[in-house]
Amino acid sequence: MKTKNVLKKSLLERTDNVFIQLFRYTFVGGAAFIVDFLLLVGLTELAGLHYLLSASISFLAGLLVNYFISTVWVFTRSRVKQKSVEFLFFALIGVVGLGLNALLLKFFTEWVGLHYAVSKVVTAVLVYLYNFLARKYLLFHTAP
Repeated sequence: MKTKNVLKKSLLERTDNVFIQLFRYTFVGGAAFIVDFLLLVGLTELAGLHYLLSASISFLAGLLVNYFISTVWVFTRSRVKQKSVEFLFFALIGVVGLGLNALLLKFFTEWVGLHYAVSKVVTAVLVYLYNFLARKYLLFHTAP
């Protein structure tokens, strides 16, 4: 019975608990990463786009997935009440993440010598942490 309550709290109930939010954001980030990664590889390998252009397009698609799921399931309280303004700030944080994504992807691919797909995995972890912390504390953090 206790396990059921922990699962319910962790998965279903509204929460401001940073650890539960990070846990949920990991799933959201995973879903966004799958969209991002599949588009990256598809646009690069199938459409023949340069990997950095593919990465930009795929990252933006992942951003949309991340926003919609995050605002419903992860961050239930926002500092901003107007949804369009909230999305703008969410996207601005994502644009900084996109810049980090491109810089880190270029660094790991061209300077370290990793394959772009491996570079993407490493980059995704680093940008994931930046995105969570920035969104949690700049946009969705409310005073108790």
